[in-house]
Amino acid sequence: MMTLRQLAAEPPTIPTRTSWYLADLAEARGKQEPFTRQSPRKLKVLREHALIESAVSSNRIEGVEVDKSRVGTLMFGKPALRDRDEEEVRGYRDALRLIHESGAKLPISEATVKRLHKLCRGNVWDAGAYKEKNVDIIQTYADGRRRVRFKTVPPKQTPQAMAEMIELWGRGLREKWIHPIILLAALNLDFLCIHPFRDGNGRASRLLLLQSLYRCGFEVGRYISLERLIEDNKERYYETLEQSSARWHEGRHDPWPYLNYLLFILSQAYKEFEQRVGQIKSPRGAKTQLVSHAIETFGTDFGITDLERLCPCVSRDMIRRLLRDFKAAGQIECLGRGPGAKWQRKGITLKRGC
Repeated sequence: MMTLRQLAAEPPTIPTRTSWYLADLAEARGKQEPFTRQSPRKLKVLREHALIESAVSSNRIEGVEVDKSRVGTLMFGKPALRDRDEEEVRGYRDALRLIHESGAKLPISEATVKRLHKLCRGNVWDAGAYKEKNVDIIQTYADGRRRVRFKTVPPKQTPQAMAEMIELWGRGLREKWIHPIILLAALNLDFLCIHPFRDGNGRASRLLLLQSLYRCGFEVGRYISLERLIEDNKERYYETLEQSSARWHEGRHDPWPYLNYLLFILSQAYKEFEQRVGQIKSPRGAKTQLVSHAIETFGTDFGITDLERLCPCVSRDMIRRLLRDFKAAGQIECLGRGPGAKWQRKGITLKRGC
C-alpha cells in the first residue's frame, strides 16, 4: 500500500518535528522571491555551481565518477565523451536543464518520469523503459554475505503502480489532503519503493524530487544542489529509506523517518541559499567566494581534494593560491607538508574577494 494511498485514506497526525520543518520552509519560501529579485545577475554563479554539483553528486552516490578536470567541459561545453560515466553525468545535466528551464510547467506524469530517466541514463538500451525483470534491493556485508533488504514491485505490476502513484499525487494536490511538501516527500518514497526501472532509480528519484518542488513553488534547487546535500548525508539517506520502506507493501510502514529526512535536506538548502546570497558581491570574485564558503562548511580539518569535491569548477592551482592567501591573512593554518597536507580554519570568518 503506497504512502500516498495512506494519506488519502486517513490524513495523519503530523509529528512535531515535521511541523517545525514546515514552519521553517514556509518562511524560507516567503523570502525566496525577494532574494532572487534583488540580484539576478549575481545569482548566475550559484545556478552554474549548483548544476555542476548536482550532476556530479547524484551520479557519485551511485558510484559513477568522472575526471575532475573534465567536469567544467562536460557541464558547459560539447566535448567528445570518453566513456559511459561521462555520458551519464552529461545526461543528468541535460535532465536538470530541462527541469530548470520548464519549471512548474513540466507536469509530474509517467511520460515526464520516463523522459528524465532516459536523459540521465544516456544510450542504455532500456533507458526510459520500465523494468522487465525483478530488481530487488540487495545489501552486501563486509564478510560477503548478502540479503534482500527490500523486494520492489514486480515488473508486471509496475505500470499500474506508477499510474496509481501519479494519479494519487494529482488528487492530493487538488483535494489538499495534507501539506504539499509532505505530499511530494511521500511521492519520492513511493517511487523508490516501486523502483520502476532496472537501474538509475536513485538518480531519477532526485530529479523527480526537484521537479515536484518546482510544482509546489519551491525553487531552491535552482541555486543550491540538493543532490550534494543528500550525498553529504548519504548514510542517513539509506538509513531512513530502510526504516520507511519496511512493510511498505502491506501499508504498515512508517513514512516519517524518510519524509523528515527530505524536509531536513530542503531546510538546509534554504539556509545555505540565504547565507550564500548574502555573501555574493559580484561575479568577478565568484570562485573565491565558493572556495571560502566550502572552507567554512568543514567542521574539522580538510584537504585540497575535499575542496575540489565541493568546488569542481575551480582549478587546483587556484585552490592552492587561495589557501596561500587565506594563510597569509591569518585565517587558516596548514597542519602538515606535501600535497596531502590538511588545513584548518582559525575560527574566524574568511575574507572574500570582490
